[in-house]
Amino acid sequence: MPRPLWAGAISFGLVTIPVKIVSATEDRDVHFHRVHLSDMGRVRTRKVCELDDQVVSQDEIGKGYEIAKDETVPVTDEELEQMPLPTAKAIAIAAFVDADTIDPIRISDSYYLAADGQVAAKPYTLLRKALERSSKVAVAKFAWHGRERLGLLRIREGAIVLHSMKWPDEVRNPDDVAVPHEVEVGEEEIEQALQLAEQMTIEDLSGFRDEYREALEDIIAAKAEGKPLPSPAEDGKAEKGEVVDLMAALNASVKAAEESRGERGEDATVHEMRPSKKTTKKTTAKKAASSKGAAARKTTSKKTAGKKAASKRRSAS
Repeated sequence: MPRPLWAGAISFGLVTIPVKIVSATEDRDVHFHRVHLSDMGRVRTRKVCELDDQVVSQDEIGKGYEIAKDETVPVTDEELEQMPLPTAKAIAIAAFVDADTIDPIRISDSYYLAADGQVAAKPYTLLRKALERSSKVAVAKFAWHGRERLGLLRIREGAIVLHSMKWPDEVRNPDDVAVPHEVEVGEEEIEQALQLAEQMTIEDLSGFRDEYREALEDIIAAKAEGKPLPSPAEDGKAEKGEVVDLMAALNASVKAAEESRGERGEDATVHEMRPSKKTTKKTTAKKAASSKGAAARKTTSKKTAGKKAASKRRSAS
């Protein structure tokens, strides 16, 4: 099990469940060192006091809050730990809500809650089963890293998961970035977008991978072995500011999705959008002209065949 990040207890009414917080995710990024390019020596960050310009060791560094210019109040870790806060060492469940009432934008980091010792096994299982049968999630408060946080408890494959959440006043209003409501989109465009979404629907996300990290690892491997660097991928994106025919882009996207899933022909579930009335009239006119041309060709063929047959009979007589 990964190293616990926090130890305390879940407070569920009068029930106490000793738990440890363990990170539910892991960092798989490629990390670089800062180096001096001339000799590849590591470049370190020095912590220097701006008053005496001296390098300060870690044990000489503490927390301080600036209450006014040139006036800072020191705050120690011991003072923070002794704050009269009920959630200092507890994840206090405050309420239960339906999962679909939680705005995903408020969800932050995710952690597993591991039962801390045999004494926690039964109450841990009790809370897990209660959450599973109710189909609800628990909203809790807890203190961590110098502040009180809002949390969400839910079940994932038999384990209790803690999601840290943003407080309501930490979420910005989207009105500043929303597109004006007066922008109109045609029904045909919406239907085509829905067909594209349906064509791109999958059941399992486990196949996704970090292609940037893979490409970065290939570059590092090539440089380490003295080989040429991989060729850059072609960028097929439209240039910024270029006007795009939305329906043409949607139609092309649907066709590309069909081809990627091998659903061309009779098995394809996505079809072209119905043409407009003007297009229908043009198509009908073309079909009529095509039919007349075909009839004319057939009549000409019959006349030519008749002349050839008559000529053969005269020659024979």
